[in-house]
Amino acid sequence: MYFDGLSFLEEEREAWLPFEALLELTDEQLERPIDGAHGWRGRDLMAHMGVWVGWWRAIAEELAIGPTSSTRDRLSEIQRDWEKQGDALNGRYQAEWAALPMEELRRRFSILPGELRGYLTVVPETRWLKNADNLKSLLGNTTEHYAEHEPDLRAILAAAGN
Repeated sequence: MYFDGLSFLEEEREAWLPFEALLELTDEQLERPIDGAHGWRGRDLMAHMGVWVGWWRAIAEELAIGPTSSTRDRLSEIQRDWEKQGDALNGRYQAEWAALPMEELRRRFSILPGELRGYLTVVPETRWLKNADNLKSLLGNTTEHYAEHEPDLRAILAAAGN
């Protein structure tokens, strides 16, 4: 799919860019539940996206140091049992991020994707791009996940008049 890491990094950056519009919304707009987005608020979408990018940011940090990642192992366990625990886990993450002050939510949401990209630039490609399992997980938590939530993003932005 990708010949080099830069190709992925460029595609990921372009796919994430529309989500950055959430940072332009007011706190009030981010707190408003939206019917067309599973009843989520903008801050819920920010939390959901941030959590899963954050998982891979942590994985990339570990892969930059060595060939394995204990965080990746934990994520694999979660993915194997997703049908049983996925909704509960997403709910827990949503609650954790909902407890954050808006300023901290915005900070995390704005820096996590760039940190992920930064780490991936120093991770040997054999550990992520050329590792089928890691690449599948990375795509599932980034570009494929972004595409899955584009309708939610559109609904939130439309409700805010953007």
